[in-house]
Amino acid sequence: MNETMIFSLILIICFFALMICIGVRSRKHAKDVNGFVLGSRSVGPWLSAFAFGTSYFSAVIFVGYAGQFGWNFGLASTWIGLGNAFIGSLLAWSILGRRTRIMTQHLSSKTMPDFFGNRFNSKGLKIGASVITFLFLIPYTASLFNGLSRLFSMAFEGIDYSVCVIIMAALTGLYVLIGGYMATAINDFIQGCIMLIGIVLVIVSVLNDNGGLVEATKSLAATTGDAPADWQGAFSSFLGPNPVFLLFVVLLTSLGTWGLPQMVGKFYAIKNEDSIKKGTVISTLFAIIVAGGCYFLGGFGRLYDIDVAAEGFDAVIPTMLSTLSPIVIGIVIVLVLSASMSTLSSLVLTSGSTITLDFIAPMKKKEMSEKKKMLTIRLFIFVFVVISAVIAIFQAKSKNMFIAQMMGVSWGALAGAFLAPFLYGLYFKKTSKAAVVVSFIYGVGLEVIQLLVSLGAIDVSNIPVLSFVFTNSLYSGVFAMVGGLILVPIISLLTPSSRPANVDKIFSCYKDKKVVDITDSLGQ
Repeated sequence: MNETMIFSLILIICFFALMICIGVRSRKHAKDVNGFVLGSRSVGPWLSAFAFGTSYFSAVIFVGYAGQFGWNFGLASTWIGLGNAFIGSLLAWSILGRRTRIMTQHLSSKTMPDFFGNRFNSKGLKIGASVITFLFLIPYTASLFNGLSRLFSMAFEGIDYSVCVIIMAALTGLYVLIGGYMATAINDFIQGCIMLIGIVLVIVSVLNDNGGLVEATKSLAATTGDAPADWQGAFSSFLGPNPVFLLFVVLLTSLGTWGLPQMVGKFYAIKNEDSIKKGTVISTLFAIIVAGGCYFLGGFGRLYDIDVAAEGFDAVIPTMLSTLSPIVIGIVIVLVLSASMSTLSSLVLTSGSTITLDFIAPMKKKEMSEKKKMLTIRLFIFVFVVISAVIAIFQAKSKNMFIAQMMGVSWGALAGAFLAPFLYGLYFKKTSKAAVVVSFIYGVGLEVIQLLVSLGAIDVSNIPVLSFVFTNSLYSGVFAMVGGLILVPIISLLTPSSRPANVDKIFSCYKDKKVVDITDSLGQ
């Protein structure tokens, strides 16, 4: 057992022990459904902001996206991280945070499908949204494990990757099952701190390994690549070799968070107005450091001898880290575990609560008791973790293309289906049930077509417009989101008969009078 493996194992054992301890100590907050799913809507700004950030950035970002887009765009890939910070975090908190917290409490909604059902008085929308959520969160969750495989094999040579997946899934599931949302939020805070320290340390180490920032940038400026990046200096330029593709990546990875159930759910649980204001700032700064740092780091990938055609983009970041000291590699392993476990815990909690509260409960003729709901949620969290782990292991061993492509379209399908109806549902009284149905069908339908195109089942190469839209899941994902934002208001104006009758009562929550101290408001 080498020095790297020993140090990494010590850090991982300490890390896992702390996570389980927090889960046990948080069990007092998980005695009913409201406490288990939302932390009794009493989560402060730091925990909320870190829960949002750590659910946003996982091993998919650190290993997959940072490696792929850093290789393709060079230092310009940093724009993706900044887009995540200012569009995916700052604007999301500013536009969605307060209204989501107020209306979901007014409607007694605990999940996104529950919001659709209560906001539009439709049991069908609630069930439909829960099915979409469950189906597309499974491959998205499985993709989290993929980022671990390369780093795990680098640090623990000779140990089967499946062991890492099973241990990680089991321990994550355990602390979520015991402590619910509060355990997840507290662990997210600790994992977020590890991510902040880790990413700064890794960037400094990689730059020092290449002679410092100036020398590393000079070396990158001297590199060339395949078209359209076959000109010298492309990978150190302001917008990189392909600005259009870069824009689509920024939009999908930034705007997409507005429609993801596990992300929006963080606003349901936040404590008060002050927490939203502070959480907005904290979440944005966290994203600047973590997301901006990841993509900035990936931008130097071409300084290393990597055959991406043979090894894939997932080899970029591990290769960059392989030359660093055992201590740094150990910290990186814990960093990636932190990023993955925080996102995984959020996804399994979202999925388990959604399938129970929004699919099974409405199907029952008799009202489910609180105890039975809790038991069912925990059961489906366990099932979700097992299914995701099995898919991840099977994908790693078989390289199944269907699973790989499903992982790629999950984000686009969820954001494309939910972003527009959720946003307009908070702001636009005239939003209709028919418009929500159209958005669901359009978002999911577009990504299903993308999946078929990617697998070669459909050929659109002879149709210029479709060929562009379905270039890859990043393009189609953006068209799914933007298309929904256009379709929902148009369909809503054309279908006034399907608007809920009690919409004024629903929106009355924004007009409730609250008495506050003069220090909290200078209004007349």
